[in-house]
Amino acid sequence: MPCGEDNGDRAVSKEAIRLLVADDDQGVLVSARMLFGDSGWKVDTVSSVTDAVRRVEAGEYDVALIDMNYTRNTTAGTEGLDLLAQLKNADPDLPVVVMTAWATVDLAVEALKMGARDFIQKPWSNDRVFQQVNKHALNTRVIRNERRLKEETRTARMDSLPGTIIGQSDAMRQVLDVVEQIAPSDAPVLLLGENGTGKSLLARWIHERSRRCSGPFVNVNIGGLAESLFESEVFGHVKGAFTDAKTDRVGRFELARGGTIFLDEIGNLGLAQQSRLLRLLETGEFERVGSSRTVKAEVRVVSATNAPLRDRVADKAFREDLFYRLNTVTIEMPPLRERREDIMPLAVHFLQKWVAKYRKAIEGFDRDAEQILMNYAWPGNIRELEHALERAVLLCKGKVIEKGNLMMEGSASPAIDLESMSVEDVERVLIGKALRRNGGNVSEAARQLGMSRATFYRRLQSYGL
Repeated sequence: MPCGEDNGDRAVSKEAIRLLVADDDQGVLVSARMLFGDSGWKVDTVSSVTDAVRRVEAGEYDVALIDMNYTRNTTAGTEGLDLLAQLKNADPDLPVVVMTAWATVDLAVEALKMGARDFIQKPWSNDRVFQQVNKHALNTRVIRNERRLKEETRTARMDSLPGTIIGQSDAMRQVLDVVEQIAPSDAPVLLLGENGTGKSLLARWIHERSRRCSGPFVNVNIGGLAESLFESEVFGHVKGAFTDAKTDRVGRFELARGGTIFLDEIGNLGLAQQSRLLRLLETGEFERVGSSRTVKAEVRVVSATNAPLRDRVADKAFREDLFYRLNTVTIEMPPLRERREDIMPLAVHFLQKWVAKYRKAIEGFDRDAEQILMNYAWPGNIRELEHALERAVLLCKGKVIEKGNLMMEGSASPAIDLESMSVEDVERVLIGKALRRNGGNVSEAARQLGMSRATFYRRLQSYGL
């Protein structure tokens, strides 16, 4: 088969195949260079075990053809077995074809057990040895090409993500170090932190760095779901399961099959729904509402909450067994006030985003504006910072953001002039104050403002809080 020809339906690189031949017989080395070199291969030859190992450690080969004996009057093949082990250690993907003039069944079996791809007896047939070695070389080329393509695709996908994590502070570096360690596993992850700290973005980062990165990422806002709709939304239902079930509905766990499901605001889940979720986490199985057919989940679960779950467990408002099922790994996102080194890099990032969207010619911040950004308490964290920068870009008339464009003074909230504010602005201020007054407790803030929890969450998303 000519070099670079397709193997089946899989494309193979057109670059010359690289072959390493190791044999103490110079006649064999010359024959190999002629046989494979005439087909356009790049052939390197060595006559010792040491040189063969050194060559593989220094460069990538598509296949190796090695003799089993390198010392005069030796026929046992132990040197070849030792070389085979060293080559597989240096490059586990390298296919090794072994050859000897003193072939025995036991030696061939031992070599294959140790990872050799094929066994050739000398003297060889040119056509047969070429076919055997070429087959393994092309298979290796295909595997490596597919691996490179997968990595390039993954890199391109990660570069095209809508969000990015900016973190120069020690607190964020610690978070990202943990993510890099646990992301490849399927372990459940619980993300803790105040509203607006970037938990949903971190959840997607974990997915993109996992073995499930090619699968779907499904985001479920538990706080925005009415308890009566939870099971239908999350597990799905069949036609006729209840009055409004006109057709079958696929739930979020089925949509996330092969990927990751992100259960945001898991702390707001009711006790009745907690039992159903616990059963899924324990067995990996569930049923659609109204169906007796069991469905395999086949997903990784990442959840998040701003609620103090341990306190809720102590108060019997959250099941302890579910808590421990969710938090195999717990990551706490630090509030923005504890990572002040990241404020200006984040501000610059959001400035560039909104300048591009609104087509403004704004180049940066003046000193007073920077000082205000650094001194402000940011109770709404990164989400509040992004909202503040969008507003500042809209209000800015010059080349730089000035403190007046930010509509805030130091760490205090801006003065409230009700006559000049819209209904939406007043509502935004009241919601922000309610959240701060209740330490970020969404349920209590909603209760004090006379809103349902679902309505309150919609307002939070609408106002960037």
